[in-house]
Amino acid sequence: MPAGPSQPVWPLEPHTLAKHEILRRYLGAWFPIMSKWNSRLIFFDGFAGPGIYQSGEIGSPLIALQVLIQHPLFSSFGQGTEYLFLFCESDPRRFASLQQRLDAYKQSIGGSWPSNVKIQCTSDPFDATASGIVSYLENKGSQLAPTFAFIDPFGISGLPMNLLARLVKSPKCELFINMIMNTAKRFATSGLIDRSLEELYGTNQYLNAEGLTGRDRIMFLHDLYADQLRNVAGMKHIQSFEMINRNGHTSYFLFYATRAVEGLRAMKDAMWRADPGGGYQFSDRLAGQDVLFSEDFLDVVPLTRDLLTHFAGMEVDVDVLERYVLTDTPYRETHLRRVLRPLEKDGSLTVIRQPGRKQFPSGTRIRFP
Repeated sequence: MPAGPSQPVWPLEPHTLAKHEILRRYLGAWFPIMSKWNSRLIFFDGFAGPGIYQSGEIGSPLIALQVLIQHPLFSSFGQGTEYLFLFCESDPRRFASLQQRLDAYKQSIGGSWPSNVKIQCTSDPFDATASGIVSYLENKGSQLAPTFAFIDPFGISGLPMNLLARLVKSPKCELFINMIMNTAKRFATSGLIDRSLEELYGTNQYLNAEGLTGRDRIMFLHDLYADQLRNVAGMKHIQSFEMINRNGHTSYFLFYATRAVEGLRAMKDAMWRADPGGGYQFSDRLAGQDVLFSEDFLDVVPLTRDLLTHFAGMEVDVDVLERYVLTDTPYRETHLRRVLRPLEKDGSLTVIRQPGRKQFPSGTRIRFP
């Protein structure tokens, strides 16, 4: 039975499990890092669901709570920060199920429930809830506390770009969005859902997909959404992850949007673990099979060509290269060494480092041909 708005609970699909693993790994880094510098953090689940799947697997609200409360270092990093978990679920049956699951989890913790962990549930839709929050803060002249907004709808309605821009106006807010590409690709030039698409993108430029088919159409709509997150929402760093259904077609993209390079690093690490081949893809058809391309057999030829072209004739610090790899390529900054070592060995570039050093520590200079 496919997941959809008509069922209170449904089976956990492999792609949803992969999405949850990305979320789990990222929050495992986000909570302790952000707790160091902030007295309040918010996890905002805009389409929270029933809290459980058909075979008993937990949903994103319980995952987020468990990542924080069961973190092995929570007692050391979490005491000086208040954590607010805000869950939106507008379907009455799913909302009732969510409350039951949250109550059961709190009871399982018993008297040891952390006093600085707060839960707030609302049956109002995400857009109404987010609009109310930002309007209240705007009227007060205040900013939203650092927030990780997980927005995982069934369709493309209810997450207008202009509202997202208002929600993340505060510099420490981030977005993790499920953008249903299958719907956008199918209806972008049909004239049937133009209002929804214009709200989704914050522009009517999606109409320029006219005449495009297949992968070209998908990537045009993907790139337009990423550009809007940058230009309208003001998010500097965008990283996407493609989910492919059992028929081999793109179902949706996960879009992560942040202004912090540290967040980008943590999300890339989480996504690479979901797809060690570096394609930022997960296919239901390959779920459970051995990974064909792992970190040990990573193809760094495209990265090598990119660096040799982009930095041709330049001498730069290795820190500059690491940041470029992180922010401007699909690779992780840890992959840089796999490029530099063979290039230095065959004399394709010059490495200027302290005497006796063989690695590439900060301060090492790289001279490109």
